[in-house]
Amino acid sequence: MIVLCLSTVKGIIISMVKTNKSKYMYSLSKRTRSVTAKTFAYAVLIAFSFVSLLPFFWMLSTSLKPPGAVFIQPPQWIPDVFYWVNYTSAMTILPFHIFFRNTIVISVLATFGTIASSCLTAYGFARLKFKGREFMFAILLSTMMIPWAIIAVPLYVQFNWMGWIDTLRPFIVPTFFGTSAFSIFLLRQYFLTIPYELDEAALIDGCTRMGILLRILVPIVKPALVTVGIFQFIFSWNDFMGPLLFINRQSNFTLTLGLNLFRNSFLTEWDHLMAASTVVTLIPLAVFFVGQKQLIGGISTGALKG
Repeated sequence: MIVLCLSTVKGIIISMVKTNKSKYMYSLSKRTRSVTAKTFAYAVLIAFSFVSLLPFFWMLSTSLKPPGAVFIQPPQWIPDVFYWVNYTSAMTILPFHIFFRNTIVISVLATFGTIASSCLTAYGFARLKFKGREFMFAILLSTMMIPWAIIAVPLYVQFNWMGWIDTLRPFIVPTFFGTSAFSIFLLRQYFLTIPYELDEAALIDGCTRMGILLRILVPIVKPALVTVGIFQFIFSWNDFMGPLLFINRQSNFTLTLGLNLFRNSFLTEWDHLMAASTVVTLIPLAVFFVGQKQLIGGISTGALKG
């Protein structure tokens, strides 16, 4: 997310500098203006990056320190001796292989469910004409303004009545029913950028609505689908409040609940906590970097249409 924000800031800064209509900027050559804009943009990005990455540097540094060197003053950013044993200890003290398994199951299935259901719902709102479409879409968007804390208790009562408490189903099954308003909004905006003549031509050729969606539109909106998938995967991977509320047994814990086990009322094992946190952040970070190009492109196209 930080990298995405920094990339967005870079684009905004370059656009602001390039659109400056002062006499000084006009007196410069086109190449000089471009170099000036990029230099200024990168200088600002480097400053923001340094501030934003400080917590990550502290996490990595702490994960390699002995317990007594975590809070020494002044802070020691590079330990004298690297305690790599913190990583092996952190991964073996608790059953992190179980936490990884549960988190991967939730993240993968929830991502697939969100992509499938959001794509179908967004297609209906963008390409099909029916009575009350705009009103229903407005109602859908209004759900984004409801804080999760307000619906937490009703969700718990509902899942308890269904027998889903202390299972992984509350984090997987709802995603197959279009519960992500943001994903539906993003995909709908992307669908609106595609000429409707494609649908009409396909219908004339005898293609069904589902065929149009799967064979024509899905390949075109692939960047938006990747964007939705990355957002949902990272959200499911980092979710803490949901598992904290709906899961009781340690055998069903996710990684976020597992990390919380390093904290207690009397002592926090910061060296082990930071080592485990470093390992946990690697997978979502890798997912982001693999799909960052299509992620940024998907957001930009949807934003332009909106």
